[in-house]
Amino acid sequence: MIAWQRTHGRHDLPWQNTRDPYRIWLSEIMLQQTQVGTALPYYERFLAAFPDVAALARAPLDAVLAQWSGLGYYRRAHHLHGTARAIVAAHDGAFPRDAAALATLPGIGRSTAAAIAAFAFGAREAILDGNVKRVLARHRGVVGWPGEPRVQAALWRFADALLPDSSSIRPYTQGLMDVGATICTRRRPRCAECPVSADCVAFNDARIDALPTPRPRAPLPRRRVTLLVLECAGEVLLERRPPVGIWSGLWSFPEVSVGADIGEYVRTRFGATPGDLQSLPSIDHVFTHFALTMHPVGVPIARGPMTAEAPGVDWFTHDAAIAAAVPAPIRALVRRLGAARSREPFILSEP
Repeated sequence: MIAWQRTHGRHDLPWQNTRDPYRIWLSEIMLQQTQVGTALPYYERFLAAFPDVAALARAPLDAVLAQWSGLGYYRRAHHLHGTARAIVAAHDGAFPRDAAALATLPGIGRSTAAAIAAFAFGAREAILDGNVKRVLARHRGVVGWPGEPRVQAALWRFADALLPDSSSIRPYTQGLMDVGATICTRRRPRCAECPVSADCVAFNDARIDALPTPRPRAPLPRRRVTLLVLECAGEVLLERRPPVGIWSGLWSFPEVSVGADIGEYVRTRFGATPGDLQSLPSIDHVFTHFALTMHPVGVPIARGPMTAEAPGVDWFTHDAAIAAAVPAPIRALVRRLGAARSREPFILSEP
């Protein structure tokens, strides 16, 4: 694995060839739920905005969420901000060198802590991210869904047992990641190019497609909500979402249940009388545990004392809304609204 990584592994990713724990930590958090190609531009922009842990700790959460917007799994951004503040406040701005200490910080689990400790400080620690679970499950013939505690415990035992000495921990750890990401892929793995196929149980027993065991899946439940696209004088009204739950802390359009009396809601909550309502194309978005269908409704209103009477809401121009910390589906909707507005004085629905 070590020899293969040095010759065939990845060496040009922006978070490689550095011992800076801040950059390594940022990359590990971004890659927890995101592919490399998607994370790359976000990583570069995030570093430009917050070049070190002190800058991230000083930044308001809204600025952090704005840089993260579109990358998904927004709890990661909250954890980044919380960890940066904890490092500055409790560790004098220096990352702990010990994996166990790193794992006590928000959003840093056992595998992420091990990766930071290995890459930044050369610590002899085992990682077990999603790709590595797949490599080890196939190589050692571990049956069962890796999310099960029993199966995960077995994979950790193998991960620990296979560790080289500290002098080779960085290329070995990177090699595991690279093989999982580029060779031992979920579909159509390139076993002929794998450096460890000779003693791979799944390869030798023709069980590559069967391992690792897929997660048992039930049909995703579907939720439906109505989005209130309140517009006035070329601006849209956005509402700050709660600090917990989906899209926590981001700006979005106010929501009501499907079938709710929109006119009554707008009059009661905002003290405004809506004009003619216009249905917009629905939006489907899939989260980890459920699917969401959003039904946007255009609600033209006259400007009133809404911000003062409804805390947590504010008016945004279309450009400001696009640049704000909003979820990707909401940003796409605002873009469509802006494009429609540029064509005709008051057309909310798509042509």
